[in-house]
Amino acid sequence: MIEIRIAEQLLHHRRQSGVWYSYPISSAARGTGNMRDSLQTPLGRHRIAARIGAEAPPLTAFRARQPFAIFDPLHDDPERDWILSRILRLAGCETGKNRRGAVDTFARYIYIHGTHAEEQIGQSASHGCIRMRNSDIIELFEHTRLHETVIIRP
Repeated sequence: MIEIRIAEQLLHHRRQSGVWYSYPISSAARGTGNMRDSLQTPLGRHRIAARIGAEAPPLTAFRARQPFAIFDPLHDDPERDWILSRILRLAGCETGKNRRGAVDTFARYIYIHGTHAEEQIGQSASHGCIRMRNSDIIELFEHTRLHETVIIRP
């Protein structure tokens, strides 16, 4: 199980061994909210709907969930919201709150992913997703499974 605490900017992962691991994150700059086009991080109970990038090298850049390049900090646009290294795509489990209609997390393309802006980890800075350091998302990815529960709390 993954528990994300927005106020603390932390992700806690309970592994199958029962041991909890904690990672700093960056949630949405606009706070929390479940509405489409809000650029906010959705709250509630979710599940991992897809695990993308298992064999990709670190800093692989994804577009439409497909690898297309290796991020180069000297030449690539730092203003772009880069999705790097691994993607855990989320789907809401609570109809009317984060599933279906204008609040559907899956349709909003909300991910847990690596970022080029690692200096912003620990503060609200994303466009709705949960950003992690690239080494952290790679480690987390290796210990998650499809359909694992993800709870996002304020």
